[in-house]
Amino acid sequence: MKSENAVEVKNITKKFRIYLDKGYTLKEKILFQRRRTYEERKVLNGISFDVKKGEAVGLIGHNGCGKSTTLKLLTKIMYPDSGTIEMSGRVSSLLELGAGFHPDMSGKENIYINASILGLSKREIDNRIADIISFSELEEFIDNPVRTYSSGMYMRLAFSVAINVDADILLIDEILAVGDAGFQAKCFNRLKEIKAAGTTIVIVSHSLGQIEQICDRTIWIHEGRINKCGTPREVHPFYLDYMGRKQKKREETQAEDRKQQDIQNKKESGNYDVRIIKAELLDAQENKSSVFSVASKMILKITYERKNEKVAESGIGFHIYRNDGTDCYGSSTIIDKIKHIQLKKNGTIQVVFDCVELLQGKYKIDIAFHDEYGLTYHYLYDAVQFEILNICEDIGVCRIRHTWFFDGKEAERTEEGTRDD
Repeated sequence: MKSENAVEVKNITKKFRIYLDKGYTLKEKILFQRRRTYEERKVLNGISFDVKKGEAVGLIGHNGCGKSTTLKLLTKIMYPDSGTIEMSGRVSSLLELGAGFHPDMSGKENIYINASILGLSKREIDNRIADIISFSELEEFIDNPVRTYSSGMYMRLAFSVAINVDADILLIDEILAVGDAGFQAKCFNRLKEIKAAGTTIVIVSHSLGQIEQICDRTIWIHEGRINKCGTPREVHPFYLDYMGRKQKKREETQAEDRKQQDIQNKKESGNYDVRIIKAELLDAQENKSSVFSVASKMILKITYERKNEKVAESGIGFHIYRNDGTDCYGSSTIIDKIKHIQLKKNGTIQVVFDCVELLQGKYKIDIAFHDEYGLTYHYLYDAVQFEILNICEDIGVCRIRHTWFFDGKEAERTEEGTRDD
């Protein structure tokens, strides 16, 4: 093992048996041996990577890709079928918080049990117990039985123990949603302090923003293999693009069923003097799409048919909602002072959004044809639906462009803080 490395993983493989019909009792196993059929699924297929001392590495990938299995192999909860794993230093894992907690023992007694499982001696625990209790913010409950704790208090205590082990290598699997918002921020800041102190960190998370703030490097695991490795800013756009294409492909395979369902469920109203035949969304290359990145170009294309020849002009409006019903934005040709909308027998209209500043989420658009007095020709609810993906940590509904100034001087962004606007 190289002296500069804390973790060395070389060509590990791991497969599991998935039983289709398994007997559990001895009688069932003897009488129904043929029912014990199974299939083998290879979760990891030749994974190799190194983690340097003091480096923080994030593992990302879709559910079932093998990232959590990799972390369990590092903790030696399970062992690889082939390949080797070498680690240098004391290891602490935040996988199953509260492992070893006894419900009838007090919080303080469980600290000693849990910390000993993580490798601390009684003397080390004595020296750190005050810090552990203080970090958990459970001073007034620490002598109560753990069975009287709420789930949030339980997780706080377990996290406090694990985070105060002073390990050389810290392994984390999707456990940063601990307690209330204030305590989550406290845990996150503590991880930053641990990293700054030189602890090696390997973290599995679906929150790309958390990984960007903590990790020096991201490893994207895809179908049991490493697909891409590099800085978060290098890897995450490719991962988001893949997830967008994957979702688009899944939607396309279900397009016919969804189309029939939409026909059954679609809500519409109006006198149908003008009728919306089709509505679709296009990307910057004018290809049909339902997934867009924040600040990307989006085109709403509307195909219509004029049923009543007496209707020569019409106003056209659209309204964007988030899936939870939040009203995001709406406008129309009348609001925008667009004049003389001459309708053909059959025609198309495009609304071009040069820069969609909506934040990550799922959205839908209502579309309507109406006259200047509000008479509706055709109102189509949920005419199109789309999703916005982004790697930024903005909060809310939309991004509002802004610039920071300090003492009159415009602030410069770090390389990690730059955005692909």
